[in-house]
Amino acid sequence: MSMIIALILLGAVLGFAVVRPRGLPEATAAVPAALLAVASGLVTPAGAVGEIRELAPTVAFLAAILVLAFTAERHGVFGYLGALVARSGRGRPRRLLGAVFGAAAVTTAVLSLDATVVLLTPVVFAVAARAGVGHRPHSYACNHLANSASLLLPVSNLTNLLAFTASGLTFAGFAALMAAPWLAVILVEFLIFQFFFATDLARPGDATDLARLGNTAADGPTVAPRYALAVLAVTLAGFAGLQPFGVEPAWVAGLGAIALAVPLLKNREIRPGELIARADPAFCAFVLSLGVVVLAVRVNGLGDHIETLLPQHADLLGLLGAAVLAAVLANLLNNLPATLVLLPAVADSPGLLLAVLIGVNVGPNLTYAGSLATLLWRRILHARDAAPRTSEFLKLGAVTVPLSLLAGVTALWAGLHLA
Repeated sequence: MSMIIALILLGAVLGFAVVRPRGLPEATAAVPAALLAVASGLVTPAGAVGEIRELAPTVAFLAAILVLAFTAERHGVFGYLGALVARSGRGRPRRLLGAVFGAAAVTTAVLSLDATVVLLTPVVFAVAARAGVGHRPHSYACNHLANSASLLLPVSNLTNLLAFTASGLTFAGFAALMAAPWLAVILVEFLIFQFFFATDLARPGDATDLARLGNTAADGPTVAPRYALAVLAVTLAGFAGLQPFGVEPAWVAGLGAIALAVPLLKNREIRPGELIARADPAFCAFVLSLGVVVLAVRVNGLGDHIETLLPQHADLLGLLGAAVLAAVLANLLNNLPATLVLLPAVADSPGLLLAVLIGVNVGPNLTYAGSLATLLWRRILHARDAAPRTSEFLKLGAVTVPLSLLAGVTALWAGLHLA
């Protein structure tokens, strides 16, 4: 009975996050649900406090990376990236898709999936419109790569950061093991997009727009924002270089955000209140509260059931089994709760843990509810009167997710054997 009540609480929290009635923040339901879980005895007060303490560094990183991405955008990084994409594509849909894949993969890896969804998607949408080509393949690429291209670095996704903390791997070791799965998944996605959107990609861009694309000034800034790019490069190096000394990624991201924010504040291009708003305290409260609700589900029986379903050996079949189970749970529970449920069961096996990570990152491309980033991407397209068709979204996910899981897990298995 306790597990059923906990699952109802979790379902209510996730359902509210999906629907967001009247635009209310996700924390509106999550915080009361967490308090109810403690008050009803589903979670002890000590257990709730322990879970919040464990999640606090990850949530601090989330806040810092959101501010870092915002200040990078205000420095013109995404406008410049859009200009590079436009010039690389030259109005040719297939070339443009390749440029979008590259931009989305790098943005997701360095600035996390939220930056790709929130900041890059509108830029790509505008570039496709200026080029006179259909936006669908390119918009879908932003969504799919926000999830599947977040495999590379511990800082690319909250799920990665949670898994990285439990894995015992170094930053460089994590990246080395996940580089091959990252490349394999991106390649599979790119090939499938070529066939799935063949009709859209076969249509040439509008001749007038193609001529205008010859003038690079029409596509965005022609001068690179060198200071911002240098700060991002130093920040990325800091993630890898300072981790062995016990420096949390949140501190590195925070310092990078400060370095980008100071010139903007000095020139009065932004206000201090904007930085606080961009850190999204309400969403951070949602993540912490969600952790408490998931703990209630885990300690009241679901964790034991999950352990019986997970493979025990990190051979190829075991890795595939773990990834598939993680993908299924990501679409049933959302990828963040799925990660919190699965991690304790695979913490002693880095191979199974990384396979689970492939599942919770690639799996959300199957349904809208798989990740909060996908829900946010859908809202962005809705706001531009370009809402994705549900049938098309599901068909694309049904093709890409199984093949991407197979490719990513096979690459991980090979990398583990070589290592």
